[in-house]
Amino acid sequence: MNHQTIAVLDFGSQYTQVIARRIRECNVYSKIYSYKTSAKQLKKDGVIGVILSGGPSSVLAANSPKADPKIFSLGVPVLGICYGVQLIAHLLDGKVEKSKEREYGHGTLKVAKKGSLFRGLPTKLRVWNSHGDRLAKMPTGFSAIASTENSSYAAIADEKRKIYGIQFHPEVDHSEGGINILENFLRKICGCKGDWSMADLARESIEKIREKVGTDRVLLGLSGGVDSSVAAALIHKAIGRQLTCVFVDNGLLRLHERELVVDLYKRNFNMDVRVARAGSKFLKALKGVTDPEKKRKIIGKTFVNVFQDSLKRIGDAKYLAQGTLYPDVIESIAIDGNPAATIKSHHNVGGLPKSMKFELLEPLRELFKDEVRALGSALGLPKEVVWRQPFPGPGLGVRVLGEINKRNLDILRKADAVLHEEMMESELYYKVWQSFCVFLPVRTVGVMGDERTYDNVIALRIVESKDAMTADWSRVPYEVLQRVSTRIINEVEGVNRVVYDLSSKPPGTIEWE
Repeated sequence: MNHQTIAVLDFGSQYTQVIARRIRECNVYSKIYSYKTSAKQLKKDGVIGVILSGGPSSVLAANSPKADPKIFSLGVPVLGICYGVQLIAHLLDGKVEKSKEREYGHGTLKVAKKGSLFRGLPTKLRVWNSHGDRLAKMPTGFSAIASTENSSYAAIADEKRKIYGIQFHPEVDHSEGGINILENFLRKICGCKGDWSMADLARESIEKIREKVGTDRVLLGLSGGVDSSVAAALIHKAIGRQLTCVFVDNGLLRLHERELVVDLYKRNFNMDVRVARAGSKFLKALKGVTDPEKKRKIIGKTFVNVFQDSLKRIGDAKYLAQGTLYPDVIESIAIDGNPAATIKSHHNVGGLPKSMKFELLEPLRELFKDEVRALGSALGLPKEVVWRQPFPGPGLGVRVLGEINKRNLDILRKADAVLHEEMMESELYYKVWQSFCVFLPVRTVGVMGDERTYDNVIALRIVESKDAMTADWSRVPYEVLQRVSTRIINEVEGVNRVVYDLSSKPPGTIEWE
């Protein structure tokens, strides 16, 4: 890599990804390494600074994860965070002990000596703690530069060797001045220029893909979502028509979705896009099924079968490309001995069987979601693709409640298209997390043109969220809701009532199924 790199050694902290993310916010490239990575490897990679993450273990435990002690002799600055500072003391000649007063949540940090790490910050900061151990004795050469209520050594420094340790978490939003502390470490201590950008990453990624793939062919399952779209655009920039994209039309797509995807990638970007029209297969497999979990399993299994059949017709290819992101990698890393608990094991596209012999090509595996969006913009993808709202893998299959059939799907597609148009027209689409319609298997009495009707109900679901872990219903202006309701009832045959979902997550989920 041509750009300066900061290594983040992962000891299993739930905040490791956040540390890497904060570094990139300072326009500095960061890469997460296993805690087992040798000092020799870090030197070979040319890292100019090392951050030791937090973690759930205690350094006092016999089997706790340890870093290569030679890291402190690399001649590059080191910053230990929470478990990281305890590890510094443990590996050098300091002492760590169980704390009588465990520190979780907010605490007050009193800065005694600003030095390079706290330069430009106030002497009192509200910070976020999460630890049960504490330093009882500092290693030789270190001095205490800050304290909290329960720790005299909340921040320590060896300015001569440029080794620093802090007991709190500067990477989380709860820590006042946290980003400034990290920026001081990066700029003042490591000497980072802060000149890393998505344009640099795009150029380097294209070169890497060309070098790795050579003259071989690559297959990619294109969904039209952000991740697969950006992966496709990046790989296509590198190898052109050596890339073949497979778009599976499962009959559960939104209005004109297949045509829009083909038009965008095939005509505008001149990509080799093969469409597998399998709507009838999916609907046949789903006939009579109402249980949400059964629906999902049937859709997933049918997708795998259709995708496999498509690959047989396309011919030989060496690589299978995926839009795997950094969070997927970290969630799966416990398989390789990482001390963090496994959140979920990473899966191939649609859960493809192991019998399919491909080498994986994952050009986005070191990026976060918002970075993927930025990369997509840099590659020239339109805003409606880059900032598209999340869409579930099973598609409208989990938005038509009850049995799935062509009539109910068509009603939902038309209603959803109306909502999309009005959200775009009112400039609300990109301001919310998701906005969609749900078809309810409920019929109600209505009056249209002085005649009695007995038709279906459409529910509107519009939520605001940062990460989909929690969500709140969006306070959409009444006039917008009125227009959406009026248009759906007037324009979509089979609907005579529209309701608005006022549930938050938790206790409800964003999708209804």
